[in-house]
Amino acid sequence: MEGEHRDSKDDKHSLRIHEYRLASESTPRIELTPWDLKFLVANHIQKGLLFLKPTPSQEEKLKPTLIDHLKTSLPRTLDIFYPLAGRLVMVENDDETASFFVDYKNIGAQFVYAKADGVAMSGILQPLYVPDVVNSFFLMNRVSNYEGVSKPLLAMQVTKLVDGIFIGCTLNHSVADGTSFCRFFNNWSGISKGSDPTSLGLGPPIILLSHLDGIIDLPIRFPFHERNDIQEKSTAPPLKQRFFHFSKEKIQQLKAKANAEMSTDKISSFQAVLAYLWRSMVRNCHLNADEEVCYFVSMGMRQRLQPPLPEEYLGNTIQSGNVTATAGDLEHGLGWAAWQINKTIASQTTEEGRKYVEDWIKTPKFIRFSSSSTTILLTGSSPWFNAYGNDFGWGRPVAVRSGAAQKLDGKLNVLPGKEEGSIDFEACFLPQTLKATAEDADCMEAVAT
Repeated sequence: MEGEHRDSKDDKHSLRIHEYRLASESTPRIELTPWDLKFLVANHIQKGLLFLKPTPSQEEKLKPTLIDHLKTSLPRTLDIFYPLAGRLVMVENDDETASFFVDYKNIGAQFVYAKADGVAMSGILQPLYVPDVVNSFFLMNRVSNYEGVSKPLLAMQVTKLVDGIFIGCTLNHSVADGTSFCRFFNNWSGISKGSDPTSLGLGPPIILLSHLDGIIDLPIRFPFHERNDIQEKSTAPPLKQRFFHFSKEKIQQLKAKANAEMSTDKISSFQAVLAYLWRSMVRNCHLNADEEVCYFVSMGMRQRLQPPLPEEYLGNTIQSGNVTATAGDLEHGLGWAAWQINKTIASQTTEEGRKYVEDWIKTPKFIRFSSSSTTILLTGSSPWFNAYGNDFGWGRPVAVRSGAAQKLDGKLNVLPGKEEGSIDFEACFLPQTLKATAEDADCMEAVAT
């Protein structure tokens, strides 16, 4: 089954959610920071969870129906995450600049129920490459974040499969990052199951901008012609996606090998795995030894700033470190590559964060996922997000999948593995690169199949 899989009008239910409280009736707006604004051109965050179909006894507890159960718990979650039911507002200033903020007056999120007739869980989990049908499990595919001026900031689609349920979430990336996304999902599943979020170590988001005091003035104004650039649309190349799974044991082996090669204990498990994949993918792109390769490693700045921002902070704190080498340099070994990543991550300090926001004000730059290059790799998401802890009332998920958003040649989307301590990588590359990688015995030696 290809393309669109939503049912006819009679079987499709759309819900605008209005039941939430304002934090402050007098100031229903949240200013966007440079870390937020840089995502205006990019697509939304799209992550979803695949669940087994509830058993009859489980479904009996989800009265009156599973869909009604979710439709009831989502507004209660938006009571807590009220900004996600708002919209972006663009202000055209008198000096030919533009400003953006979140207006969280009573506007609403989106909820859609769909059926994928004939699509079974095995059709999602068993193919070597991620099937295109997964993209139809998400709303607002390839919609840019700036379009939040007229479209929902949050859009949920619950898709019924032959033997499963897929819950796909699309969230505006100029309003929240992956940490905020995960906390929203965890709160929703906890509330849906009947738990008090505080008992799960969760709770409401924290909205603050004090970490920018004395650095920049808000609202941010950027040249009006930049707003015209925002309206460019990206074109996706013919890409394929497949998963590479690293067990906890193999990860520890890679970490030990990388540290031993560099006579250190500073290289983390995650850095060792990133280096392993970087070397493998570059090797299978068949580049010249003197050709430059770049690895953009995204990292959250919450705990890197001083004082640190709370995990509950609602907004973006993502900063990218650029690791540059030549294809020949990577032949120095796993430890050498991991050490370059380690140094780049360690360099992202409070001072670097301050410099980034100050420089952005002077020269606004937007992240664009519109080009593909065999010399560039990009890692997104995080293996520490609690994806498999989400239980909406009939059990935990069996898999995590992402939508069409932000896919480009060289994107490595990192996700927690189902087994504790394991990591999954959703690799998005040209088909010939993935084929060569699958035939590379050195690469596949560390990957669980």
